[in-house]
Amino acid sequence: MENSEFAKLFWQIAELLELKNENRFKVRAYQKAAQNIENFSDDITGVFKKGGLKALENIPGIGESIAEHIEELIKTGRIKKYEKLIKEFPRGFVEMMQVPGIGPKTALLLKKKLKIDSIEKLQKASERGLLKNLPGFKEKKIENVKKGLELKARSKGRFLLSEADEYVKAIVGQLEKLKEIDQILPAGSFRRGQETVGDIDILVTSKKPGPVMDTFTKLPQVERVLAEGPTRSSVILKNGMQADIRVLEPSNFGAAAHYFTGNKQHNILIREMAVKKGLKISEYGVMKGNRRIAGKTEAEIFAAVGLPYIPPELRQGTDEIDLAKKGELPKLIETSDIRGDLHTHSSHSDGGNSIEEMAEAAKKLGYEYLAVTDHTVSTRVGGGQTEKELLKELAEIDKLNSRLNGFRVLKGAEVDILPDGSLDFSDEILKQLDVVTVSVHSNFKMPREKMTNRIIKALHNKYVNILSHPTGRLIGKRDPYAVDIEKIIKAAKATGTYLEVNAYPERLDLSDVHCRRAKEQGVLLSINTDSHAALQLQLIKYGVLTARRGWVEKRDVINTRPLEKLLKLLYAKRK
Repeated sequence: MENSEFAKLFWQIAELLELKNENRFKVRAYQKAAQNIENFSDDITGVFKKGGLKALENIPGIGESIAEHIEELIKTGRIKKYEKLIKEFPRGFVEMMQVPGIGPKTALLLKKKLKIDSIEKLQKASERGLLKNLPGFKEKKIENVKKGLELKARSKGRFLLSEADEYVKAIVGQLEKLKEIDQILPAGSFRRGQETVGDIDILVTSKKPGPVMDTFTKLPQVERVLAEGPTRSSVILKNGMQADIRVLEPSNFGAAAHYFTGNKQHNILIREMAVKKGLKISEYGVMKGNRRIAGKTEAEIFAAVGLPYIPPELRQGTDEIDLAKKGELPKLIETSDIRGDLHTHSSHSDGGNSIEEMAEAAKKLGYEYLAVTDHTVSTRVGGGQTEKELLKELAEIDKLNSRLNGFRVLKGAEVDILPDGSLDFSDEILKQLDVVTVSVHSNFKMPREKMTNRIIKALHNKYVNILSHPTGRLIGKRDPYAVDIEKIIKAAKATGTYLEVNAYPERLDLSDVHCRRAKEQGVLLSINTDSHAALQLQLIKYGVLTARRGWVEKRDVINTRPLEKLLKLLYAKRK
């Protein structure tokens, strides 16, 4: 099983326990375990096979009982506790709870009053106007349910980049062991670093495709085989995603890599350029009449039409070709350019690790600094701290920094932007911090103009450094709140505030499009993980991928600077 499969089960157990009004600490334990497993860098099954229950219990958030559940699932393919819980609810009921705007309490109300226990029944009831008769279902609530159903429908068949990444790593890792494979490359939207992925395309070269096909169709990640042929096979993975593999000749590997990476519009533009030069480009190579003149590498494909190599993340079918002709493609940021994370949480609020544990994990990544930005008091569900509690945390950071060599923990807070645009903490407290990030965590349904003004007012505070997850979206779960992002970008420029690219896989906020707009306006960015556990610091790569799709370079990101230069940027606004 992949880590995401374990995590999904524990998320569902948490939701079912919540429905039964179980102890909130028990619910939180399953939620924390699911979250940590999702972001665990090693294979959970492999950890258990190597070290047993004790090895599992060493993973943050995994206690004895949850470790036993993992053991049970690995050995038997089931968790009795989950099966017992799921039997207490109608089929489809749990899926209905995943609709944005439908939580456990609302789901129970729908079941009790209208016998709605599936997404299909909810859709029909919504279309027939039956929801308006329910207690608490005012016009705004009904509209939110409709939007939730639309969002669920839009995201159907799409998977988070992080989940696709987990499967790609597992599949490629096993195929790479085959001596019959010479080259291997995941292509498609995954290679372009899109925030969601529909399916997985894997390209290989091999002189003996038979063993490759046989191994691929029998991988443990495979749920069922759709087709198995001599050079191409298709399967459905255990998470419902389709994966295809193609065995190619080395002479056309580059052409196929370009073709199957896409996107479609980019490929069309390249083919049009080829036609003007009397060439024909396909997945089999570049042809001049009956003679193939290129195709072994992608660089050959671009060179054939007079272009430099264009990175996969930029192949969007917009203006990348025109800029490539002019030699104006950006030198995109790399994960190795990041020197520290400026948005993380510790056990002082809702994080799973101590400040010291977070610092040690950051040091292992080669970072120079880490900002601990725990929640402020208004974020009650996030264990928000009072000003008095924050001051104690700052004293702890001072002590820790006194014994850390070559590494600095920056004093920070993720401060709530209140509905009127004021901040959760006083300036007297904020001026004691190195990093002040501000976020919207409440009143998401405010009118567009009001929400925009709310955020802009916060950006004018001279102690505010970074606007975190600026649009508040959760991919597939919650649409961005109504906000004029162009005005936010301009306000950030005017006030000397930086905008975050939140690397958490469900956020990726700013989006790639907004990253590029910020860059064009001269607004600097900060790529952070919003980590709530030490393991999650490794999620930074998804923020970097999003920034790369937004044409972002190293110079556009503040946390690519060494500590001394970073501090100058953070304190510049206070002068």
